Amino acid sequence: MIRVSREQVISYRLAAQQFGRQVRSASELAVLDIGLQDSVPGGAQLALAARLAPQPGAGAGLEPGAARAEPARTGPGERFALCWTLRGAPHLHRRDDLDRLGGALWPLSDADAAVRLGVTGRAIARAGQSALELLALAVEAMHVAVPGPTGKGEVSAAMTRQLPAVLTKDCRACRTRHVSDPTMRLAALAAGTEFEPLTAPPVLVPRAGAVTPAHTDRAALRELICDYLRLLGPATVTEVAGYLDARRADIEEVWSTGLVEVDADGRRAQLAAGCLDSLTSARRPELVRLLSPFDPYLQARDREVIVPDAGIRKVLWPVLGRPGVVLVDGEVAGIWRPRASGKRLTVTVDAFTSLAPTAWRTITDEAQLVGAARGVADVQLVRGS
Repeated sequence: MIRVSREQVISYRLAAQQFGRQVRSASELAVLDIGLQDSVPGGAQLALAARLAPQPGAGAGLEPGAARAEPARTGPGERFALCWTLRGAPHLHRRDDLDRLGGALWPLSDADAAVRLGVTGRAIARAGQSALELLALAVEAMHVAVPGPTGKGEVSAAMTRQLPAVLTKDCRACRTRHVSDPTMRLAALAAGTEFEPLTAPPVLVPRAGAVTPAHTDRAALRELICDYLRLLGPATVTEVAGYLDARRADIEEVWSTGLVEVDADGRRAQLAAGCLDSLTSARRPELVRLLSPFDPYLQARDREVIVPDAGIRKVLWPVLGRPGVVLVDGEVAGIWRPRASGKRLTVTVDAFTSLAPTAWRTITDEAQLVGAARGVADVQLVRGS
């Protein structure tokens, strides 16, 4: 078995995710093979900016990292779309990938569907229908509820009227009973919906020509597993299942062939055989980035590899309110938080250790990208205590 160090794993992932800013077109970025989570304002666009080459002529007078990259525009007719997909979270994807992704994310078994819907076995038994049948009902209900641009609340009300009680729940905030949030989010991609750009609460729109999956596309799922391993490997079955929000037993059934096992700093994990040379030859790059709290690099389920210090992991991944991450030469060197006030955005950086003046200069430039991702031109960087 080949042994590799944590440093090699980190260096490999940074290279695989193209942090070198050599790619000019967003559609060519490898991370879009697994999608970019957009759970905070500007999150997906900032993930793109952290990797894309600057546009020619942009950012005159600034460091190269501060020049704006081409944004990925979403919505009908655009090359990209924002949808509820992986783990029910909003993600930016290439539009051409969505039908295949829908097949890959369709639950593999009835037990898998029940877990993702958040429905107990007893409740399913009382309903007299399998979890997969219930999911199919939810997909059809959402398809009917979104004939055109429709707000989330209106979609929820329409679906509630059509679905059995097992897929609804009491809501204290609304003081009513409505379709459960996991049900809405799980059904959304299969029903062919996407988000209308810049809407909050989200407005859903139908996706022209969308294909509704009838079952899991196992080939597409294996490809998605390989994408995870290529971008966030080496990894284990358990880690991939957690990323996909699927049962480990089901993922084991479709686990890809052509993988090699490595000892990653004492942890057994797997990687596509074709990536092994890149892993063993990886060298730590010199770079400074401000990463979104949900950047693909931070989505790996082996968080102890990204951050060995347990105390810092608690800071980075709290239950609520994740901060952004300051990445310096592959190590998490601090956190950052944005605060909007009128037309100004203040980015406060708290470093975990002393940083060189050159690093702070680059952080100042990178803060401009945070503002650009959020559509704000006036950005102020503040060093925290």
